[in-house]
Amino acid sequence: MHRFNSTVTRGATAGLIAALALAVWFLVIDVIQGSPFHTPAFVASSLAGLGAVEASVPLIAMYTALHFGLFILIGIGVSWLLHRTNTAPHFLLGFVLGFLLFDLVFYLGVMVTGVNVVRALGWPAVLVGNLLAGLVLMGTLARLNGTRMTIREVLNEHQTVREGLIAGMIGAVAVAIWFLVLDTARGQILFTPAALGSALFFGARGIAEVQMTAATVLGYTALHVAAFLAVGFLASALASAAERDPPILLGLGLLFVTFEVLFLGLLAIAAGWLVDALDWWSVVVANLVAAAAMGSFLWHEHPKLQQELGTDIEEELVQVD
Repeated sequence: MHRFNSTVTRGATAGLIAALALAVWFLVIDVIQGSPFHTPAFVASSLAGLGAVEASVPLIAMYTALHFGLFILIGIGVSWLLHRTNTAPHFLLGFVLGFLLFDLVFYLGVMVTGVNVVRALGWPAVLVGNLLAGLVLMGTLARLNGTRMTIREVLNEHQTVREGLIAGMIGAVAVAIWFLVLDTARGQILFTPAALGSALFFGARGIAEVQMTAATVLGYTALHVAAFLAVGFLASALASAAERDPPILLGLGLLFVTFEVLFLGLLAIAAGWLVDALDWWSVVVANLVAAAAMGSFLWHEHPKLQQELGTDIEEELVQVD
């Protein structure tokens, strides 16, 4: 119980400090732009369903309480997950967390309020702010845990982190190459990341509004890599757990199916025209390619799992005979 309370306390503290860092970031931006507290007023007004931005004290206070409460919950969740997976907090994980927070802001904004918060506030500011929050949260947890580790030590001592990074990058590169080949064959090099970036960041409503710019392509590529790193970490954790309990491999299969359906669903929510523009089958094949590449790597890295499954299969064959 004491260990659980300590985990919760550290997580809540880290979440609180991360929320403060993000709030200060946007306060500085708002002051520079000559509109103090515009960001919390805008988000609060969107949540309240108001047609115009209302910078009232009660509305801003309500949003501020929600902002800090949400980050406290995120901090507790991250602290608990790190504790359960026996993983030391590190800035690499903070970087990934920042991208995930950025994704969360976009999709929750669209689904809950119907407003593209990322586009309205400017995606570079939102991305940097959430990266800052992720790094601060993970850095605070590291300090509270007394963790002092270099990147090499983290990768050497924590198999899940190392494998998650590698598996995630393998998946991200596999999908990127697949769509690069398709785009090149169609005579539209980099059309896919440009289309996805245009829809996410600028609210493009059709092919005519796709912005083929370096910022759009690089911005989406960053999100693409972050999403696969997160999937890579989860897949690595499941593979490690499956060595102790092989039926957990079912979780890996469910993870892929869930990711596939979720990605197609989010495409439809963000911009329905993307499903037709990119061809739904090409998205499915891309994720199949990524799953095969990531799965092959993790299978090679877990010989004990191969042995366990081989033993189980032999026992099943004997029973059948």
